[in-house]
Amino acid sequence: MSTWTDDELTRVGDADELLIASLRQDGSLSSWRTIWVVRDHDDLYVRSVKGTDSDWYRSTRIRQEGRIRAGGVEKDVTFSDADPARNDEVDGAYRTKYGHYAQSIVDSVLSDGAHSTTMRLLPRT
Repeated sequence: MSTWTDDELTRVGDADELLIASLRQDGSLSSWRTIWVVRDHDDLYVRSVKGTDSDWYRSTRIRQEGRIRAGGVEKDVTFSDADPARNDEVDGAYRTKYGHYAQSIVDSVLSDGAHSTTMRLLPRT
């Protein structure tokens, strides 16, 4: 399995927003969606604020592969369901990174529904 370089982790982790697209059944990319991304140690995480009802999240379930763009990095990724035991750390990363937004906005990525969609982004080569 491939790993993120320190430069990629920093650039993607520091980016305010991430563009994400999933691979469709036919191998083409879905439309790009803008979401938040956080870094926790050597991992990158994303969540759906609409929980499992989000179109972009549901599309990641089909092949569990896609592409991201953030901080000048464009990379093919695998979407891996995060260990629920990591939710507290990921919550902390969201609070730290996005705490300058209104509390109600930040809370949208800290809800139980958002927790259920926490995915680790794994680079593919």
